[in-house]
Amino acid sequence: METVPQTRPPLWRRLAWSVPWLVFQVFPTLDLVLTPRPAGARLVIGALLVAFTALYLSVLSRFSEPRAVRPDFVGVVLLALGLSAALGTSYAGLWIYVSAASAATLPRRWVWPAAGSATVACAVVIVGYQDWTSLFLPVLCPLTAATLWGTRHLITVNAELTAAREELARNAVAEERMRFARDLHDLLGHSLSLIALKSELARRLAPVDGARAAAEMADVESAARRALAEVREAVSGYRQVSCAQALAEARAALTGAGIAFRGPDRVPVLPGTVDAALGWVVREATTNVLRHSGASAVTAELADDGVSATLVVTDDGCGPSDATAPGSGLTGLRERVTAVDGELTGGAGPRGGWQLRAVVPLVPVVSPTGVVA
Repeated sequence: METVPQTRPPLWRRLAWSVPWLVFQVFPTLDLVLTPRPAGARLVIGALLVAFTALYLSVLSRFSEPRAVRPDFVGVVLLALGLSAALGTSYAGLWIYVSAASAATLPRRWVWPAAGSATVACAVVIVGYQDWTSLFLPVLCPLTAATLWGTRHLITVNAELTAAREELARNAVAEERMRFARDLHDLLGHSLSLIALKSELARRLAPVDGARAAAEMADVESAARRALAEVREAVSGYRQVSCAQALAEARAALTGAGIAFRGPDRVPVLPGTVDAALGWVVREATTNVLRHSGASAVTAELADDGVSATLVVTDDGCGPSDATAPGSGLTGLRERVTAVDGELTGGAGPRGGWQLRAVVPLVPVVSPTGVVA
């Protein structure tokens, strides 16, 4: 079944397509005026012509809205049949309107059978009345149908393009909302976990070591201000986390929480997108260690072989459990890594605990067709 476009032209524009074809009304109008007939007959024929025109305009008001046959279309066919059969070839041109109405509104599978039938009916009337000078009228039936068919196709395609643009705009908005939510989760999850841990540590130290507690609270203030700045940058769309920056933040956060941290001796210079993706991996791994692992030591290893960069973050904590099952953080992180053609895996480490591993190519992957993947 053919789908009706959701976006359609206004009524005046749809009726405008019917105006050029009204020129064929000149033949029955001249016949009505010039042929001697009783006044009553002229009145009846004139009323039928007006009814035919009104029904034709009603059909064309549904231009490019294919549906099953409706009463107005049936009325156009019956009036064309009755007037042309009874009054001669001056009314055979009414079958052109039937062809136009068929092409404009009928379901696609019915258009050409209906237009073909109108052409045959027009030819039968002309041959029956032996008016050979009107043989051009049956030729106009399929030509008119083809013209309206092409116009209808253009309107349908334009409506589909408009709908596609609107859908793309909606998808872009939804994708941007997901990106923003993911950025806020990654940014605030890390910072708030650090703030919570240092606040708890300061509370415990306050009765016994005021100076140390004050230092921890100073770190809390610094982390809060940094989080605020990061959120502002994220809102502005400029937030980029480098791997070196994330490793430095991880060292400060984990050490402050009493967790030993061993990072790479050297952080290579990485392409911007790769650097940012690995930076997010470090931040998410750090956040998960602080929240769930109960670890006492964390190791981060970064290798660059010229083809891809590999980052492995391992802890000696409790390892995978229901509490550390992949959630929105790891899901968003996997989306970030996948966006740069990388691969992210997480699970139990070789000696227990949890291991997060990201492998990201240093150059874009090119398909055999030469298109960047």
